[in-house]
Amino acid sequence: MKIFISIASYQDPLLLETLCSAYTNARFKDSLVFGVCEQADQGIDLDSIVFKDQIKYELLDPVMAKGPCWARGRIQQYYSDEEFFLQIDSHTIFKANWDHILIENYTWLENTQKDSFVISGYPREFKPNSDLTSFELDTSSKVTWGIALQEDKIFDDGHYSGQRGFPTDLTNPIKGYLIAAGFLFTRGVFVNEIPYDPKFYFHGEELSLALRLFTNQWDVIYIPEAPLFHFYTDVNNLPRKLHWDEEDEKNRIEKWTELDKKSKSRLTDLILNKLDEPFGLGNHRTIEDFGALVGVDMIQKKINNLDLATKSLSFKEITSGTLPYKEILLK
Repeated sequence: MKIFISIASYQDPLLLETLCSAYTNARFKDSLVFGVCEQADQGIDLDSIVFKDQIKYELLDPVMAKGPCWARGRIQQYYSDEEFFLQIDSHTIFKANWDHILIENYTWLENTQKDSFVISGYPREFKPNSDLTSFELDTSSKVTWGIALQEDKIFDDGHYSGQRGFPTDLTNPIKGYLIAAGFLFTRGVFVNEIPYDPKFYFHGEELSLALRLFTNQWDVIYIPEAPLFHFYTDVNNLPRKLHWDEEDEKNRIEKWTELDKKSKSRLTDLILNKLDEPFGLGNHRTIEDFGALVGVDMIQKKINNLDLATKSLSFKEITSGTLPYKEILLK
């Protein structure tokens, strides 16, 4: 079963390590198909990569870049009916047999769920050394991490709300409602049913996708010990340009502040159901249903239940299945 791996990269020195880590640590290496949109002054050397024939690659001038959603949307054009879809950031390191682990998780969960779903969440952290030759993986946490709204960022700017990942006290998969754009694993039909909206910038990416998934009757599931690790970028430790870098920004026709403003305005339009298909809300569940589960009134920008919004009170633990969950990773 093939996995299409979407990687958007902006001037990231860890892109090559991400690609090589995914390939090297996969059990079924020939089943991987990479879609890469690299926005950089100088791209990676594809000829130096032994699996280059498995990479669908686009190199763009960073001055032309319009944010991660725009890049992820471009990458989805390379999708070619692979059975599974994995979206990651360009600073990700993988555990051995990660592909087998994710597929085993997904197929086990399919036997417990009646609706389509994505596996998502903020992965555990890794830290690279100064010359990017070794990586320290944080394997200490064995529980399932969830995602909730961040208390001081709820309706922080219009309808936009920030979110955070946090450890629960559970060790089984749990059903939540918010997604992490840097780790999203699901069946490939996701690309056709919930295509990425390229008009979002950065803020609003995750919430808009969560709302579109929910209203189209897709669920979000978090799993314990996800087999990949994320570098939560500190540009002081690993210098690299971000999209709002002043040097690149001065040469752009459309500034990042304008893109950010448009993105948050588009989030408002989505919540007020002003966007058409394929980027609008679905008609299987309502925005009011979502708000009731998350503890907020999305339309009126009102907090109804702070504990529900910021903690794991609405999460549902998944324990039933044809095989006990703890045994699937032993297969």
